[in-house]
Amino acid sequence: MSGLQLTSPYFGAFVILFLATCSFSLITYLSSRIGKKLANSNTQRLKLSVYECGPQAVKQPNKINIHFFLYGILFILFDVEVIFMYPWAVDFKLLGVFGLIEMLLFVTLLLIGFIYAWRKGVFEWQSIK
Repeated sequence: MSGLQLTSPYFGAFVILFLATCSFSLITYLSSRIGKKLANSNTQRLKLSVYECGPQAVKQPNKINIHFFLYGILFILFDVEVIFMYPWAVDFKLLGVFGLIEMLLFVTLLLIGFIYAWRKGVFEWQSIK
Protein backbone atom coordinates (compact mmCIF):
# COMPACT_ATOMS: atom_id res chain seq x y z
CA MET A 1 0.00 0.00 0.00
CA SER A 2 2.65 2.45 -0.99
CA GLY A 3 0.36 4.61 -3.08
CA LEU A 4 -3.04 5.19 -4.50
CA GLN A 5 -4.21 2.58 -6.96
CA LEU A 6 -5.05 4.40 -10.21
CA THR A 7 -5.43 1.30 -12.34
CA SER A 8 -9.22 1.06 -12.15
CA PRO A 9 -10.86 1.31 -15.59
CA TYR A 10 -13.55 3.60 -14.13
CA PHE A 11 -11.17 6.09 -12.53
CA GLY A 12 -11.20 8.37 -15.58
CA ALA A 13 -15.00 8.41 -15.64
CA PHE A 14 -15.10 9.37 -11.96
CA VAL A 15 -12.59 12.18 -12.52
CA ILE A 16 -14.66 13.55 -15.42
CA LEU A 17 -17.85 13.30 -13.35
CA PHE A 18 -16.19 15.13 -10.45
CA LEU A 19 -14.84 17.88 -12.72
CA ALA A 20 -18.22 18.30 -14.44
CA THR A 21 -19.98 18.59 -11.07
CA CYS A 22 -17.47 21.15 -9.82
CA SER A 23 -17.65 23.24 -12.99
CA PHE A 24 -21.47 23.13 -13.00
CA SER A 25 -21.59 24.27 -9.38
CA LEU A 26 -19.08 27.05 -10.01
CA ILE A 27 -20.88 28.34 -13.11
CA THR A 28 -24.23 28.28 -11.30
CA TYR A 29 -22.84 30.13 -8.29
CA LEU A 30 -21.07 32.76 -10.39
CA SER A 31 -24.07 33.38 -12.66
CA SER A 32 -26.37 33.89 -9.68
CA ARG A 33 -23.94 36.35 -8.09
CA ILE A 34 -23.38 38.26 -11.32
CA GLY A 35 -27.12 38.34 -11.95
CA LYS A 36 -27.79 39.83 -8.52
CA LYS A 37 -25.16 42.51 -9.08
CA LEU A 38 -26.45 43.52 -12.52
CA ALA A 39 -30.19 43.28 -11.79
CA ASN A 40 -32.33 46.37 -11.33
CA SER A 41 -33.04 46.76 -7.62
CA ASN A 42 -36.04 49.11 -8.09
CA THR A 43 -38.70 46.71 -9.39
CA GLN A 44 -41.74 48.11 -7.56
CA ARG A 45 -42.83 50.27 -10.51
CA LEU A 46 -42.38 47.36 -12.89
CA LYS A 47 -44.52 45.08 -10.71
CA LEU A 48 -47.39 47.56 -10.64
CA SER A 49 -47.44 48.24 -14.39
CA VAL A 50 -49.81 46.52 -16.82
CA TYR A 51 -48.11 43.66 -18.62
CA GLU A 52 -50.31 43.54 -21.73
CA CYS A 53 -51.48 46.47 -23.79
CA GLY A 54 -55.14 47.39 -23.81
CA PRO A 55 -57.64 48.31 -21.14
CA GLN A 56 -56.97 47.79 -17.47
CA ALA A 57 -58.08 44.36 -16.32
CA VAL A 58 -60.92 44.24 -13.81
CA LYS A 59 -61.47 41.46 -11.33
CA GLN A 60 -64.45 39.28 -12.10
CA PRO A 61 -65.38 35.78 -10.97
CA ASN A 62 -64.24 32.91 -13.12
CA LYS A 63 -67.26 31.46 -14.93
CA ILE A 64 -65.85 28.44 -16.71
CA ASN A 65 -68.39 25.67 -16.96
CA ILE A 66 -67.51 22.33 -15.36
CA HIS A 67 -68.71 20.52 -18.48
CA PHE A 68 -65.53 21.54 -20.32
CA PHE A 69 -63.56 19.60 -17.72
CA LEU A 70 -65.87 16.58 -17.88
CA TYR A 71 -65.74 16.47 -21.68
CA GLY A 72 -61.94 16.63 -21.49
CA ILE A 73 -61.76 13.75 -19.02
CA LEU A 74 -64.11 11.62 -21.12
CA PHE A 75 -62.11 12.41 -24.26
CA ILE A 76 -58.91 11.25 -22.57
CA LEU A 77 -60.64 8.11 -21.32
CA PHE A 78 -61.83 7.05 -24.76
CA ASP A 79 -58.61 8.18 -26.41
CA VAL A 80 -56.68 5.84 -24.13
CA GLU A 81 -59.16 3.11 -25.03
CA VAL A 82 -58.21 3.46 -28.69
CA ILE A 83 -54.51 3.40 -27.78
CA PHE A 84 -55.03 0.07 -26.00
CA MET A 85 -57.09 -1.33 -28.86
CA TYR A 86 -54.43 -0.73 -31.53
CA PRO A 87 -51.86 -3.31 -30.31
CA TRP A 88 -54.71 -5.78 -29.77
CA ALA A 89 -55.84 -5.31 -33.38
CA VAL A 90 -52.29 -5.80 -34.66
CA ASP A 91 -51.86 -9.12 -32.80
CA PHE A 92 -55.47 -10.27 -33.10
CA LYS A 93 -54.64 -13.57 -34.84
CA LEU A 94 -51.88 -14.35 -32.36
CA LEU A 95 -54.11 -13.72 -29.31
CA GLY A 96 -57.03 -15.78 -30.59
CA VAL A 97 -60.24 -16.25 -28.64
CA PHE A 98 -58.63 -15.33 -25.32
CA GLY A 99 -57.63 -11.93 -26.70
CA LEU A 100 -61.14 -11.39 -28.06
CA ILE A 101 -62.69 -12.16 -24.69
CA GLU A 102 -60.24 -9.84 -22.92
CA MET A 103 -61.00 -6.98 -25.32
CA LEU A 104 -64.74 -7.53 -24.97
CA LEU A 105 -64.32 -7.34 -21.18
CA PHE A 106 -62.29 -4.14 -21.55
CA VAL A 107 -64.85 -2.51 -23.84
CA THR A 108 -67.67 -3.63 -21.52
CA LEU A 109 -66.01 -1.92 -18.55
CA LEU A 110 -65.59 1.27 -20.55
CA LEU A 111 -69.18 1.06 -21.73
CA ILE A 112 -70.34 0.76 -18.12
CA GLY A 113 -68.38 3.93 -17.31
CA PHE A 114 -69.89 5.69 -20.33
CA ILE A 115 -73.43 4.73 -19.32
CA TYR A 116 -72.75 5.88 -15.76
CA ALA A 117 -71.57 9.27 -17.00
CA TRP A 118 -74.58 9.51 -19.29
CA ARG A 119 -77.01 8.80 -16.45
CA LYS A 120 -75.26 11.35 -14.22
CA GLY A 121 -76.02 13.97 -16.88
CA VAL A 122 -72.49 14.73 -17.99
CA PHE A 123 -73.55 15.13 -21.61
CA GLU A 124 -76.41 17.54 -20.88
CA TRP A 125 -75.14 21.05 -21.47
CA GLN A 126 -76.50 23.66 -19.10
CA SER A 127 -76.15 27.42 -19.34
CA ILE A 128 -74.20 29.44 -16.77
CA LYS A 129 -76.81 31.69 -15.20
